[in-house]
Amino acid sequence: MHAFRSSSLHHHRRRLLAALGTAACLAAAAPAGQAQGYPNKPVRLVVAYPPGGATDIVAHVLAQKLSEQTGQQFIVDNRPGAGGNTGAEWAARSAPDGYTLVLATTAHAISPALFKNLGYKLDKDFAPVSQLTSGPLVIVVHPGLPANDVTELIALAKARPGVLNFASSGNGQSTHLAAELFASMAGVKMTHIPYKGSAPALTDVMGGQAQLMFDTILSAMPQVKAGKLKALAVTSAKRSGAAPELPTVAESGLPGYEAIAWNGLLAPAGTPPEVIARLNAELKKALALPEVKDRFEAQGFAAAWNTPEAFDDFMNAQVKKWAQVVQVSGATLD
Repeated sequence: MHAFRSSSLHHHRRRLLAALGTAACLAAAAPAGQAQGYPNKPVRLVVAYPPGGATDIVAHVLAQKLSEQTGQQFIVDNRPGAGGNTGAEWAARSAPDGYTLVLATTAHAISPALFKNLGYKLDKDFAPVSQLTSGPLVIVVHPGLPANDVTELIALAKARPGVLNFASSGNGQSTHLAAELFASMAGVKMTHIPYKGSAPALTDVMGGQAQLMFDTILSAMPQVKAGKLKALAVTSAKRSGAAPELPTVAESGLPGYEAIAWNGLLAPAGTPPEVIARLNAELKKALALPEVKDRFEAQGFAAAWNTPEAFDDFMNAQVKKWAQVVQVSGATLD
């Protein structure tokens, strides 16, 4: 895996993003008109996944608040395909004027290591605006599986190398690589079964065709509460406010393990700095609203605003982390 970006490019982008961070602070304190009238027409929020999923819900919540705050309509545009890469590529080729934006996810940080011929470059074709959310996945297993915690799951997987099947919402998704990270850290071998989305994957875990899945709290916990799945642990470093009764993977048998699902907002590279600053300032306001925080927590997420520079650093760290997981685990697009 080549370096995420060259040293010179890194320093250039850091200077640019530091300026953007300053501009964002100024925009938050300045009249909206100083962002040269942006926005003065509807803004498209591209979601690279089907309607109804966690990223789509985040987009709709923020679209409503941004519309209210700016007086212009923010419209969610679902463009699914290729594990989130179809929508991202389309957004990357859009005009860099602030009127087409895309919600990035953990999968977009995984893709550079997993896909050989991506139609876009995360570090060159986009300008970071802000992170939006952060949240854990939850390990769920078929109720009949003789494992009631992480330690028992690891012991079972070691006793049956390659026999346990784990479902995912698709190749290269966080639900895929979180399980690969778990397997490599635990020293176990499990078989990956990719699906086209969480719903069919969970259906097969409930039906016993697959034994376990790492999935979002939003998708998985209703089935757990209905008794159709058994929840073992969450994948974040700390327990989740959405499921505080569940231990973390790290505290229940695999120290040091952490895998989070996140959303962030990107604009096409070349988008004017004052537009990025205005968007960042509006997101800071929206993500601080109690009703937004409560809505996200109900989905298993925490609101997570940051500056463009901090979001850039975060994405860079995520790309490096998941590239190592791909390399160590030997994960492939099976």
